[in-house]
Amino acid sequence: MKVAAVQHDIVWEDPDANFTRLAPMIADAAAEGARLVALTELYSTGFSLETARTAEPPGGASEQFVADQAIAQGVWVGASMPVRDGVDRPFNRFVLAGPAGERYHYDKIHPFSYGHEDEHYAAGDGRVTVEVEGVRVTLFVCYDLRFADQWWAAARDTDCYVVVANWPAARREHWRTLARARAIENQAYVVAANRVGSGGGLDYAGDSVVYGPFGEELAIAADTGAVGAEEIVYADVDPEHVAKIRAQYPFLQDRRR
Repeated sequence: MKVAAVQHDIVWEDPDANFTRLAPMIADAAAEGARLVALTELYSTGFSLETARTAEPPGGASEQFVADQAIAQGVWVGASMPVRDGVDRPFNRFVLAGPAGERYHYDKIHPFSYGHEDEHYAAGDGRVTVEVEGVRVTLFVCYDLRFADQWWAAARDTDCYVVVANWPAARREHWRTLARARAIENQAYVVAANRVGSGGGLDYAGDSVVYGPFGEELAIAADTGAVGAEEIVYADVDPEHVAKIRAQYPFLQDRRR
């Protein structure tokens, strides 16, 4: 299955502008044969903590855009967005929508306390794995990348992790290193989609990447500096390759937790 990580800029707190920006990029990814298209974290607003004005109800405009694009382009589309769903604070919610109207969601388990996300967003309480055209896909958001235990717990039922992010350029080496580590230690693909540009006083270099289950770099966005450049990164993921690597190197069976 071909996947696409859409590395894009974000117009700050302006969903309609971002829908306009992203619709042709999703169409381009679909035209290139991608079956799963990953946008970024908080793709329609940027990493804004002003949730009183950015958060939407379930099924709001940002979720509906993802779902409509999935149906229109006949592909799976995923991204995170601020969703207020029955708690005092909204969730940073990763919505994955399918071409036949399917919808799944994962709420970010680890709000980014260093950036005060935990003061404005509620923490999710469970992992989500979805079978997409024969590939078992587990969903994560940005800061989750630092918490290996959650990835380990899902490994045996995962062929491909998808992590969407607003990961700042100041810590870009952490992003690349941790994404590769998660692929190696779990013997699974990692599709990592990160934004570019500037927002909220931070720069974002992108560095969107796909790693294979042996840690091999399958595709990575061009290094264009601290504010990056828009690009779509493509790679093929194959659950049979995951099974082969795990059979040849049966490391997961030795994991004790």
